[in-house]
Amino acid sequence: MQLTLYTDYSFRVLLYLGVNRGRLSTIAEIAERCSATQNHLVKVVHNLGREGYIQTMRGRTGGIKLKKEPEEITLTEIIRCTEVNLDIAECLRENNTCHITEVCTLKGIFTEAQNAFINTLDQYTLADLLANKEQLTFIFGDNIIRKLDKGTGTEGL
Repeated sequence: MQLTLYTDYSFRVLLYLGVNRGRLSTIAEIAERCSATQNHLVKVVHNLGREGYIQTMRGRTGGIKLKKEPEEITLTEIIRCTEVNLDIAECLRENNTCHITEVCTLKGIFTEAQNAFINTLDQYTLADLLANKEQLTFIFGDNIIRKLDKGTGTEGL
């Protein structure tokens, strides 16, 4: 399973708001600091607001902030409100059309793996992601989220 960029942006917004708890933030500011487009973040922020994770205030002095405490937001909750489905294979979908599902043992294995994935994410909250707040503050202040090249371990853009 691969999570969508929409989910990635949702976590970036929540992390940014978690680091900047003492003030209102703007979508433009978050877009700049998190290497995302404002158009994408408008949709993300709207969804997170509708789901009750962030509070949005309109107007010239408006902005956004976390509505819930970081300890109250599990990773699974965010993924469930941003992903269309979490099924890792066709056979787990409601409208499964695979003709061997009834006799295939993969369905049971995939179900077990998917449940383990969800159970692991249920154990973590936004507060856990904010444990390295000092490092996140530095990265967000650097105007971009840097990506590590997994092969070399060096920073890239």
